[in-house]
Amino acid sequence: MSAKELFEGVFKVDGKMATRNLVKGNRVYDEDLVREGETEYRLWNPYRSKLAAAILKGMKTMQIMLGSKVLYLGAATGTTASHVSDIVGKDGTVYCIEISERNMRELVKTCEPRENMLPILQDARNVEAYSKEVGTCDAMYQDIAARDQAEIFKRNDILLKKHGYAYVAIKSQSIDVARKPELVYKEFLDEVSTDFEVLEKLDLYPYAKLHLFVVLQKK
Repeated sequence: MSAKELFEGVFKVDGKMATRNLVKGNRVYDEDLVREGETEYRLWNPYRSKLAAAILKGMKTMQIMLGSKVLYLGAATGTTASHVSDIVGKDGTVYCIEISERNMRELVKTCEPRENMLPILQDARNVEAYSKEVGTCDAMYQDIAARDQAEIFKRNDILLKKHGYAYVAIKSQSIDVARKPELVYKEFLDEVSTDFEVLEKLDLYPYAKLHLFVVLQKK
């Protein structure tokens, strides 16, 4: 077995995506664990994680790295956020914002063994409720099913440092099921382009249908 590092903290292990497990023996979603010497890797399923899908689809700009402070909007039960936790390591922090109490119960379980993951039960529209706790972040990740995805993103950009990076999974069907996805994506990017430069656009098919994954940099 051989591990090839794609980005800092992101690997291909025997052809499959993986992150170095921050908590040895810990599984989050029944993913396979693979050992190489003293290192344990968690295989990263691109059908369960849009960030993994984006990397497999050729994403080049990975600024979530060791020691990063990440604001994660729409953490759900913590599948992708746990891999981000692996990547940023013990000196990084992942602030996990989640509105659903049901998801939060599972998210708390995911965070318990991972000291760098902080679960916050809150509506991502209500930035003032968690802004003091979060402070300024190096990167922002958004995966939210809502019509006002662009507005939520713009409200939270005050927590992203200047020239910081943002990763967004735009869900066209959640914004407007009746319109062509391409128009929905364009409208989202037009709304945020005043303060952000678009670096990359990636169609996530076949891992996720009708999703555009974008990498943005704050101006």
